[in-house]
Amino acid sequence: MRAPNVLIWHIHGSYLNYIVRASANFYLPVKPDRPEGYGGKGRTFSWPDNVLEVPAEEVRQLPLDLVIHQTTKNYFEDQYEILSEEQRKLPRIYIEHNTPKGHPTDTSHPMAGEPETLLVHVTHFNRMMWDSGRCSTIVIEHGALLAEGVEYTGELDRGIVVVNGIKRRNRISGYDVWEELRGRVPLDLVGMGSEEVGGLGDVPHKELHRLEARYRFFFNPIRYTSLPLALIEAMTIGMPIVALATTEVPTVVENGTNGFVSNDLNRLVEGMKQLLRDPTEARRMGLRSREIARERFSIERFTRDWDRAFALAMGR
Repeated sequence: MRAPNVLIWHIHGSYLNYIVRASANFYLPVKPDRPEGYGGKGRTFSWPDNVLEVPAEEVRQLPLDLVIHQTTKNYFEDQYEILSEEQRKLPRIYIEHNTPKGHPTDTSHPMAGEPETLLVHVTHFNRMMWDSGRCSTIVIEHGALLAEGVEYTGELDRGIVVVNGIKRRNRISGYDVWEELRGRVPLDLVGMGSEEVGGLGDVPHKELHRLEARYRFFFNPIRYTSLPLALIEAMTIGMPIVALATTEVPTVVENGTNGFVSNDLNRLVEGMKQLLRDPTEARRMGLRSREIARERFSIERFTRDWDRAFALAMGR
């Protein structure tokens, strides 16, 4: 059976970099000036040969088998602009990357009234919280590639935080938590817009892991989003994790095993200071993080899950 031809907009670069490892040909629509969703491959990642850019005005000519939406803009606007009427009737998948932005338990998903759409949640927490109505839903947990040639050293007596737009997203991303704790523990912040709040700025994905590996621990201050890919990638490096005990995180981080997790900031600070005092213990916890990442978030499991999702959506 030939690999399906899949149209997908470039929304989350890191996630896109992993999903394209599945058994399909992926077409990325592009526009001049690369607006949201039309950025194509970009320069941050190394893309496999099954990823192809196509001008947005030529999408109607593609022999597509499946369309993947990742935002309401993709579904309610973009598809009507670039897809033909026949292509809009093709099997479709909607990937929900986020927790509900409205009421955490009573928010109806935009696909709730679309029973023909396969809705894929990226965590079990998200699936539980969204009201998905009559839409068919499955969960495909994140997958990540182990960073090649990167080894955790933990040589810096500091923790690292990786969040994009931390001030713009404010309490959701834990901007206030970052502000408070960086005054109590040595922490560096990386991500888009981080230089505005005393951070190191954006770091290309190819360089990020090598930078992270020098820090003693990874700290996730985010209150309410999906399980961050950056956290999982830090685990693949072999870093101990310190994080708020929210959303899916408590199923991944266990106190004293591969890091520290709590909603008590004082306990998190105590855990950070323990890791700073004891590099040997930090390395032990980091090795367990790496084992968990291999067991739960392997790219092989992730791509198998996506291959099954493609078959399910297409009625195979």
